[in-house]
Amino acid sequence: MDASPTLAGFRLAFRRPAITFAEIAWRWSVAAVAWAAIFFGAIEYLNTLTVSNSDAALLGTKQPVLAARAIQHILRGNLTRAGLALVFAAFALCLLWVLVASIGRFITLRSILAHFQGTEPPDAGSAIRALILLNFLRAAVALGAALSLAGAGILARLISPGQNPQPALSFAVFVPLAALIFLAWSTLNWLLSLASLFAVRDGLPAFGSISAASDFCQAHTRAVLAVSTWTGVAHLIALSGAMSVALVIVQIISVSTAAMVRLAVSNSAFPGRVVILALALVALGYSAVADWIFIARFAGYAFIVEFPAELAQPAASPTITPAASNAVDRDEPILSDLPGLAPG
Repeated sequence: MDASPTLAGFRLAFRRPAITFAEIAWRWSVAAVAWAAIFFGAIEYLNTLTVSNSDAALLGTKQPVLAARAIQHILRGNLTRAGLALVFAAFALCLLWVLVASIGRFITLRSILAHFQGTEPPDAGSAIRALILLNFLRAAVALGAALSLAGAGILARLISPGQNPQPALSFAVFVPLAALIFLAWSTLNWLLSLASLFAVRDGLPAFGSISAASDFCQAHTRAVLAVSTWTGVAHLIALSGAMSVALVIVQIISVSTAAMVRLAVSNSAFPGRVVILALALVALGYSAVADWIFIARFAGYAFIVEFPAELAQPAASPTITPAASNAVDRDEPILSDLPGLAPG
């Protein structure tokens, strides 16, 4: 049995790619619905705007001040309706995410636990109900963090009013508050996410799963930190690699665009489309790798839960067996009390 939960997690993610595909399926499904809602919502909102002849004339001047005034006049009266539509869409997407994430997370965690236990955890109904409440709490924590961040921005703006601007003081106030808000959100979100493991494994309710996750972190602090650290490093490497590939693609496309300009190629929209497509593929590849690392991290946590004795085994120390001690020849002269005399 592997005594390293990190290696056990990565080994499971490598040998059981179907679990990663299940994680990708539910995550990308929600993301696709969200992007589709944003795209079609933006189109519908633009269709509701009316452009008068004066607005068109101001936009045709290509003067920033006049164009901004025209845009302000076009958007007047429609921003409130767009804001309300955005709030309702965000609420609907949040409910969709809570439901789909609960079912998808149950499927992936059940497969991970079945790999280590040999049998699938029972009582799916109570586990999914607990996951729904846990994901609802995660959404509430994210909303609270967003509102807190907005409050920090308002406070920083009040410290530096327009009549007496103090950007340095405003920056010094906003950055620590934003860091604390991010730290609190990330910690609570991680704990609620970890609690889903105990909701699926033991069939505990939501708050019982949170308590079990807290006790688990206290009992296996070093092992949990090791898994989190190494998977975090792997995630950082994947992010750095994706950003490097994206920069290389942008550089190559910029060089190609310059060459097309020198050759007077008429299809100027082609490089832009290639950049968008290439960056989209890089983003999808990074998302897939990030989901794979996430499965490896949760598999490491599951290994710690299922095999705590493997982590607590002390190193074997050499011992002297009774047979070895009895093998000593007591008639050896060197064992006598007086030199040169053998024991009689």
